Amino acid sequence: MTISTLSLNDGHQVPWIAFGTGTALFGKDAEDAIRLAIDNGFTHLDGAQVYGNEDTLGDGIVASGKSRSQLFITTKLGKLQPGATPKSALQESLKKIKVDYVDLYLVHQANNHVGQLKEIWKGMEEAQKAGLTKSIGVSNFAPDHLKTIMEVASIPPAVNQVEAHPYVWKALQPNLAIHDQYKIVTSSYAGLSPLFRGKGGPLDPVIEQIRARLEKTRGTPVSDGQVLNKWLQQKGVLVVTTSSKAERIREYLDTENVPELTAEEIALIDTTGGKLHKRFFPGNWPPE
Repeated sequence: MTISTLSLNDGHQVPWIAFGTGTALFGKDAEDAIRLAIDNGFTHLDGAQVYGNEDTLGDGIVASGKSRSQLFITTKLGKLQPGATPKSALQESLKKIKVDYVDLYLVHQANNHVGQLKEIWKGMEEAQKAGLTKSIGVSNFAPDHLKTIMEVASIPPAVNQVEAHPYVWKALQPNLAIHDQYKIVTSSYAGLSPLFRGKGGPLDPVIEQIRARLEKTRGTPVSDGQVLNKWLQQKGVLVVTTSSKAERIREYLDTENVPELTAEEIALIDTTGGKLHKRFFPGNWPPE
């Protein structure tokens, strides 16, 4: 299966959908899940120091038998220990993941580095210049955080990974404006939360209506999750998702083959999502 890619502002390409090792796998052994994801077609794997499972992410990669060049690996900087730098923290991560470099290294939380963001970003640039990561970016950064690092950045972030779905899309507009300005790719976690954590919201009938239309057009089944992932894909968003089920993993990847939403359908999801503001992971975001 071919997975389409997004262009990063540093010239690299990133597969538009990633298998994440947070949420359900947080603090747990990820080896079997990673092996399952790779065996069923995922090439982009999204980890983090704070998830506490980089070693088993590495075990899953080794067990899969895939060569390093066939995979795109992301990890994220957690809170720094005294005397550590983004570069030294990444060196520790690489040992755990059992690779020589990652493709993308993100500052996980601006809130972990209050008053030190400029220094942290220069450290991220240093890690990239040392060849430990191909691209650098951020996660859970609000507009003010982005503006702060851009004051010192010689390399702008390639990605900002945030909670992104129709119930926060309106609130993300100031972020998206800066992303556009610096060609930062928006990456989404919790993109399917309106379906699972937010059932009963105004989007439900809209998603069902679009799903039925797409299924009729396609002639084979389309799921609610594919509708929302397609919406994200058509907005140029990098989707991070996860599942313990092989059929669900294949369904996520099969989003690629679902017919496109019309401009009217995208607008309908935007406006309906805008009727309810709901973050499902508010602790990751600065107080609103």
